[in-house]
Amino acid sequence: MSKNNLLIYVVRHDLRVSDNPILHHLASTPDHGFTNVLPLFAILPYQIEVSGFLEEGAKSPYPEARSDLGRYWRCGPHRATFIAQSVWNLKDNLEKLGSDLTIRIGKYDEVLRTLINGLRGEGLEVGGVWTIGEEGFEEKRDEKTMSEICSSLNVDFRVWVDEKYFIDDRDLKLDGAQDLPDIFTTYRKMMEPLREKPRTPLPTPAKDALPKPVDKSMIPSHGSPFHIPSSYDKFEEALLRPVKAILPGAPPLPEGAESAHPFRGGEDHAHHRLYYLIKSGNVSSYKTSRNGLLGSDFSTKLSGYLAQGCITARQVHNKLMLYEDGKDDSLAESQGYGDGENEGTKAIRFELLWRDYMRLCTRKFKAKLFLRSGFRDDSANKWRSIKAEEMADGQKQSADEISKIIQRVFNGTTGMGLIDASQRELLHTGYTSNRARQNVASFLAKHLNIDWRYGAEWYEMLLIDYDVSSNWANWQYVAGVGNDPRGEARIFNPVKQAFDYDKDGEYVRCWVPEVREIEKLEHVFQAWTTPKDDWERLGLTGLAMAEDPVKKIEFSVEGKPKSSRRPFVRRRGNGRGGNSRAPQGTNIPDGQDGGDKTTNEQRSNHGQHNVAENSRGRGRGRGYNGGYRGRSYRGFRGPYRGGRGSSLNYGQPPMMVQQVAPTEQAQ
Repeated sequence: MSKNNLLIYVVRHDLRVSDNPILHHLASTPDHGFTNVLPLFAILPYQIEVSGFLEEGAKSPYPEARSDLGRYWRCGPHRATFIAQSVWNLKDNLEKLGSDLTIRIGKYDEVLRTLINGLRGEGLEVGGVWTIGEEGFEEKRDEKTMSEICSSLNVDFRVWVDEKYFIDDRDLKLDGAQDLPDIFTTYRKMMEPLREKPRTPLPTPAKDALPKPVDKSMIPSHGSPFHIPSSYDKFEEALLRPVKAILPGAPPLPEGAESAHPFRGGEDHAHHRLYYLIKSGNVSSYKTSRNGLLGSDFSTKLSGYLAQGCITARQVHNKLMLYEDGKDDSLAESQGYGDGENEGTKAIRFELLWRDYMRLCTRKFKAKLFLRSGFRDDSANKWRSIKAEEMADGQKQSADEISKIIQRVFNGTTGMGLIDASQRELLHTGYTSNRARQNVASFLAKHLNIDWRYGAEWYEMLLIDYDVSSNWANWQYVAGVGNDPRGEARIFNPVKQAFDYDKDGEYVRCWVPEVREIEKLEHVFQAWTTPKDDWERLGLTGLAMAEDPVKKIEFSVEGKPKSSRRPFVRRRGNGRGGNSRAPQGTNIPDGQDGGDKTTNEQRSNHGQHNVAENSRGRGRGRGYNGGYRGRSYRGFRGPYRGGRGSSLNYGQPPMMVQQVAPTEQAQ
């Protein structure tokens, strides 16, 4: 063996130093054989737009990082900020351990070939490339790419088990992916009791316990046409520069509206958030508060951290155990300390398991995650689309008309109060509650019969807590082509849902200032129902949401179906809240709710089909997850004018001229 033997550790969605299987192995195993380790994070140009890192006057060798169907940015400004913060926090924490993080831009084969050849040119022998495995279709393709380039360069390649989930893969009662039940309840019963299942988290390596870092002078420079800034501020600026454009004509940030996810990315902030949730008592009340709509305390907001691997599900579980068993003195003043598992902590574990299940569905169904027909192979041509080859049978509206409807849904001007509030919140902050997410998904896919993948791609762009499995599988679930046993029968009535969960209209009025002066809730939730005599006084005249709503739902307040569910009542001050669903962050997967029954849903000006709402049963309308850093994102400055390709704005829904043939499906 050469006197030096270097390991390249490719970091992906494992942006942490604690409970990290690769770092733990290197720090605790004396005979691993490596003298040096080079942690590497690659910004992948097909997932994140990288033109902001170009040297002046240079042109990017990569196409823009846009989605296949709607041509939206794959990663918008909110998650880009969160990722930048998380990557930099990992860099800081590695430096505290005596190591460092190398950042590169490019595809894995290009980055690894350049690094390995450059290091060898400095007399360093690269003996291995390690990474932690993932389930996404694109991520599996990346692993194959890494394996092939390593093989061609005669370097050992190893994929480690991903240990950031609730129940370790090695402890599953499944012989293979195809043995995963298609119904979550069946899987949950197989895994119970949940409190006993997770493994103990791995400790953080001690300082200088890792193999030595590589001298920076020996690491090959990045090279043209990209430049990686050495300061965080400039790194974030470069990442955000191309994706700051806003949806044309989108409503501005309402006065007084604040982000429900004002949290920075990174491992340190993830653990601070978890500590706060327990210390404040939020975890004990999670089950009853998770359906909240306003404020930072109604959900755990751990989903973004879980998605990027800043914290692991078993670390969350372990901290809950210490709290429940009364074994952490720092939590001694917390409500319920030492009293064992309570309804709140039990609900959080349930949602963490749901997150596991979505990931396992990706393993089982692979590329079906991104197909319109979904896990169910539902080939019925029922979805309206702007793409001629995918239009629904009998679709009368043109591609341009459908595009305009999609744009109104995404910029929050449909006239459906709950939908509009959620979409504006998402647009400006990168977060919206699980309850709202379910309603938006149902509205787009089942009330408007529009291809659900437009919504999934839009959420991929904007959500802080986007996770490939949670986002796409949950959209399938609500659209009726996933593994919801009720399928098409589950339809959310956004008017009834608003009455149930925004009982004072506070959320809708916060994000849709056009209806703030309206007194009656039924008019707040559907402005078109306001008596015409009041339109001028209330400022509704000329507003499309009142004069030309995308959808009208006849709903009788007096005859409103009674619900056994308690509406969420937002607490004032230091509220106690759990989460609205679980982890896709821990947004933690959220609420269980069936569809609602509505009466005489009318055909709107856009010729929507009548939809019979269903009120039976309590279902599981899984959430997607979101979250944002804070500052109510005011950084939008108009369309991006540099770069390549079309001048589409990052938030702009599909336009007719942007008909690009789908490439190999990913995320």
